[in-house]
Amino acid sequence: MRASISITAFLWINNVCGLQVPPATSTDQENVGNSWSYLNFVSLIQNYLNPSTNPLINSKVQFIHTPPSFPVYNLNYNFNPDVNSLVKINNNDNNKRPWTCDSSPSIKCTQELPYRTIDGSCNNLENPGWGMANTRYARLLPPIYSDGIWQPAVAKSGRDLPRSRLLSYTLFPELRVKDPKWTLALMQWGQIITHDMAELVTKPILKMPSVECCTNDDKLVTQNLEDPSCFPIIVGPNDPNYPPTTQCLTFTRSAPDFELPNSCFGHQKPADQVTQVTQFLDLSLVYGSSDSQAAKLRKFQGGKLRSQVRRQREWLPSGNASEECVIERPSDICYEAGKSSRYINFLEVIPIIRHKFTGDNRVNQNPQLTVLQVLLLREHNRIATNLAKINPHWSDETIYQEARRIAIAEYQQISYYEWLPPMIGLENALKYKIIYDIPDDQYVNDYNPNIDPTVLNEHSNGAYRVFHSLIAGYLKLVQENRSTKGLIRISDWFFRPGIIEQGDNMDDLTRGLSDQPEQARDEYYDHEITLYLFRGRDRFGGDLRSIDIQRARDHGLATYNDYREFCGLRRAKSWSDFQDFISPENVKKLSELYEHPDDVDFAVGGGLEVNDNNALAGPTFLCVLIEQFYRTRVGDRFWFESPDPVVAFTREQLREIRKATLARFMCDNTNSIKTIQKRAFEIPSKKNSLVSCDSIPGIDFNLWRDYAPQVANQQQHLGILYKK
Repeated sequence: MRASISITAFLWINNVCGLQVPPATSTDQENVGNSWSYLNFVSLIQNYLNPSTNPLINSKVQFIHTPPSFPVYNLNYNFNPDVNSLVKINNNDNNKRPWTCDSSPSIKCTQELPYRTIDGSCNNLENPGWGMANTRYARLLPPIYSDGIWQPAVAKSGRDLPRSRLLSYTLFPELRVKDPKWTLALMQWGQIITHDMAELVTKPILKMPSVECCTNDDKLVTQNLEDPSCFPIIVGPNDPNYPPTTQCLTFTRSAPDFELPNSCFGHQKPADQVTQVTQFLDLSLVYGSSDSQAAKLRKFQGGKLRSQVRRQREWLPSGNASEECVIERPSDICYEAGKSSRYINFLEVIPIIRHKFTGDNRVNQNPQLTVLQVLLLREHNRIATNLAKINPHWSDETIYQEARRIAIAEYQQISYYEWLPPMIGLENALKYKIIYDIPDDQYVNDYNPNIDPTVLNEHSNGAYRVFHSLIAGYLKLVQENRSTKGLIRISDWFFRPGIIEQGDNMDDLTRGLSDQPEQARDEYYDHEITLYLFRGRDRFGGDLRSIDIQRARDHGLATYNDYREFCGLRRAKSWSDFQDFISPENVKKLSELYEHPDDVDFAVGGGLEVNDNNALAGPTFLCVLIEQFYRTRVGDRFWFESPDPVVAFTREQLREIRKATLARFMCDNTNSIKTIQKRAFEIPSKKNSLVSCDSIPGIDFNLWRDYAPQVANQQQHLGILYKK
């Protein structure tokens, strides 16, 4: 179906573009909208956009997008006074200083580009470094270090805080309690989001010398314990799970910003930490966080990402198995990890493993994560294939950028409208204007360039980690009839992704994500992650709960009481004051472990709070989560619901994007999944029964048919004119 071209359009071409359009005859006017007038219009647009035929066009050709001409929501942010808004956040100079002396001034932005940069720069045109890869976390409260610079905090008395391992097994024991409503997909999608928004920088990444604090056989190197970078997890002689020979678990501190290459700041400043990846919901874990990384991931044909085809299905490219995975034989599957823009990526807890790894191992970390990464790769290439079919004149670059744009939009739709409401509660999501209950074809016009979307240290290294309690230690292999074919013990398959390519495991694990309940969000954790984490070939592994507590101390996060007060709750002066949101039994344990209520760790107190109504976190963590997810959306100029004519989808395209669901995503990118419940984050039930994939709406890519074909250099982004 071709676009109809009105006389007004011809006049617009004459007046705005300066093209020589011949006067329309009566015959011409009768044929406006038919093939003759359409081809003439396309020819005129081509000539206008082509630098070789129009000297007014230089090498930086602008995009043409149909500007929205329909109502949009104009929503003013008025954050609930019970939760502090950005205007109350500690925005001191330390938070805003650039990582390196020359990082910000060299960034040059142009407002006309409709696509995100790969490294996240220029999202905010006034502050081009906000949300960019290789920049600092933001903070809600100033850091607390015992020396005011980098040493982890101590108790008010000056004595050591209780050991993180002791807190882990005393306050967060093992008990497997299934969530009555939500599937394992809810937990696993959450890991996709956290990997997309943050990745720590540690000294091994920088190839900087680091002090050995805990040997490969779990013995303390006592002579090195005074070194400021030495911060092992101490295992006591009476630990109920680890053998008496285990004295410690390796923990690698995050590199302080003042030790990073080219840092302008000395040790007189309190330490901040840096994240290597972009801090937006932009699928950086699929596309990379630097131009060089993105190039390595691309096929440069048909707009597709690199993949390998086995058994007529696409898989992630194979990587260096001996360096990135636990392997038994050279032929074992191990997926390639894209390299970071500035450093070699390194999973923050990887030193627990006795084997040496380099590269971004997160794609291979656990089978469920790898499954979703494969599905995301397939989704991009599926979109690219559809766009190429309807727009055969498009270059590889245009297909890639448009497919990336659509994939990110789908991902944002699923993340905010399907995944986030169960996590923070639908009422909270609406109340705090994180999402809106609006028609599918209407925009949300509340982008605020004064909102910094930078990931909060308290979010990434505090509140968000509470969802580790959702992890299940055994994964179901679920067949199409929903019978369980078998179970996978996750500690057997950390960094051994080949399991997903065995038999029908890829689809069986995908069904398992949408069928198996996640673990309940409570104080209980599975031993697979608190005793056997990343154990490789060893009998025991690490303890993720200990790591969470240790990481919060490493980053100098303020105390639980501080964040209670920040979030509008009463500051506890006595232990009984904690009983408003923590059970009396757990408050008693806290009083036996800590000396004073002001000593309780943020990671500990928040993790013990009972869940807020219809949310999976208590009020203190919920306060931080709400703040983060508000910032992430409202501070993103490219958010998929934006009406900005430079970046906006058309009204019809936006309606299609809002059809995106996890169920459709799974149906589209697997071999044998023919039925699924429409709400795949929710356990199948009478109200959420299995239906045919054919009955679940999907995107109509015909809405992306281009009526202004490209004609110039393949590497240039040229005009795209979508029909409204």
